[in-house]
Amino acid sequence: MVTNSWQRIKAEIANWRVGTLPGIAMIIIIILARITGSLQYLEWQALDNFLRLRPSEPIDERIVIIGIDEKDIESADYPIRDRDLAELLIKLKTYEPRVIGLDIIRNIEVAPGYPELVAAFKSVKNLIAIEKVLPETIKPPPTLPPEQVGFADVMLDADNRLRRSLLLTPINNGNDYKFSLSIRLAATYLDSEGITLENGIKNPEAIRFGDTELPQLLANSGGYVGADAGGVQILINYRSGQARFRTLSLNDIKTGKFNPNWLRNRIVIIGMTAISAKDIINTSAIPSENPGSGQVYGVEIQAHAVSQIISAVKDKRPLLQTWTDIWEYLWIFVWGIIGMTFGRLIHSPLKNILSIGVASIALIAASYLSILWGWWIPVVPALFILVINGIGLAAFYQYERNLKSQIKQHQLIIERAFDTIHNGPLQTLAQLMRNAREHDLPSNQLVSELEHLNQELRAVYESMKRETLTQREILYLGQGIEIDLQVPIHELLYEVYNKTLERDFPCFKTLKVKVPSFEPIDLQHLTIEQKRELCRFLEEALCNVGKHATGVTRLKVTCTCEEGWYTLRITDNGQGVDSVLEGRGTQLSRNLARKLKGKFTRAPLPTKGTVCELTWPVPKRRQSRL
Repeated sequence: MVTNSWQRIKAEIANWRVGTLPGIAMIIIIILARITGSLQYLEWQALDNFLRLRPSEPIDERIVIIGIDEKDIESADYPIRDRDLAELLIKLKTYEPRVIGLDIIRNIEVAPGYPELVAAFKSVKNLIAIEKVLPETIKPPPTLPPEQVGFADVMLDADNRLRRSLLLTPINNGNDYKFSLSIRLAATYLDSEGITLENGIKNPEAIRFGDTELPQLLANSGGYVGADAGGVQILINYRSGQARFRTLSLNDIKTGKFNPNWLRNRIVIIGMTAISAKDIINTSAIPSENPGSGQVYGVEIQAHAVSQIISAVKDKRPLLQTWTDIWEYLWIFVWGIIGMTFGRLIHSPLKNILSIGVASIALIAASYLSILWGWWIPVVPALFILVINGIGLAAFYQYERNLKSQIKQHQLIIERAFDTIHNGPLQTLAQLMRNAREHDLPSNQLVSELEHLNQELRAVYESMKRETLTQREILYLGQGIEIDLQVPIHELLYEVYNKTLERDFPCFKTLKVKVPSFEPIDLQHLTIEQKRELCRFLEEALCNVGKHATGVTRLKVTCTCEEGWYTLRITDNGQGVDSVLEGRGTQLSRNLARKLKGKFTRAPLPTKGTVCELTWPVPKRRQSRL
């Protein structure tokens, strides 16, 4: 039994080995595709879709957008006049916002109203204005000190969509650096609460507020491959929902049609919300209808960038971060192995597809939940390798199983043909050779015996040909005798017993007592092939009695069920064979015992004779019925 188990284990290992090489090869191909950036666009789309499908969040009331829309432009002209802008800043100051961000370029010194604007800049001490530093520069208002200026540049991805926020960029060959508008606004807001901007602890190049370190985006973070990661960048965890921030128009401020408490102690960001101003950024990460589907005003982008920093520091809202490369590729590898396992273990195509479908849903759900918790994990390559290895290797294994089945079927046909010849014509030939050695046979008798042998061989061929063409399950016993294997096993054994004893073997001629007993027992668990092999076992054992049991007078053949074991026993009182060499029949008997998980015995009796016995266990589900 231990040998059988070890053989099964070795066979299973060999089966796994067949699909391991192509499965690992596909994992390597997917990993190489990711390393070369071939999957980058799909991974960006997956990130955008997950972000867009998140549950809606309440608006961040700490931030208010003053949007200069088309109606404001109609009444105040575009670009907005310095005098109007100065009036807006002075009026906003009266509502005591904590910090004001001006997301509108203002660096022209000769425009009408410029002196009023300069005066407003000097009066509003908590104002942060913008400049542009990449790639072309646009200078900030010359009257503002550097700490009241932040750049408004954005880093678009290759698909022209925004997913990251540039917080800090080096200048003067790295000897100095500049901060973005969003980081200036966040730092000013948090500084009033004693939370200062510092270098990171885990990553000294990162930015930290208190115990909240902003996870720095690197060139190969998440789905990015070779991205421009200059300066300090972070992924934007957009605020979800349709209404993300409270928005007021320039006309609302002029007319006072709003609650003053909306502005008091808040972050106020002034920017253009008019389509004609063309300050529009593409993003698929949040739903938007205005200015258009997949588009967001630049001022709202600034609001998102500020909001995610303040929310992380104050509310512990997660910032988007990624695994290290080794964990990402280990994740992909594991899903590749899962796909290989499905392909190997699930034989049914329908069950395989259903299993891969369920696993794919689980993978997508895990990736979606990870986004909610602030982790961007590689879902696209993992999904690809799961499906490719799961379905592709299933087809590969199915082809291999079919091939092995055909080979096994061919081997079975060859063995069946040999068994039929062994128990028929070869027995006749052995008897003829024995007679020829012991007696000087006349030529006419020898010719007659050979003609009989020729007919037997041809009969075997015709029988097997008919069985193959008609798909009938029959057992050929020689002399044109065929038995239907569909009948109950005890009837089959009795038929084999009768027909075999009719054969012309010398030892059968001395038999005086024959005791056959084949009980009608439940052997429905046997396959057709096992029934065939049991019949061949009985035929072989009886042929051995007929050839070798010299002086035999008594033969007892029984098939019974006792104490949970089936037993097919052939007992004679003849001389038997003393040779210790195992012939073909003994080998087949031992193989049959292994298949049935039983045991085979052929041994001399204490007094005289031989017992040939095959036993195998009753299946547990059948025992209660016997």
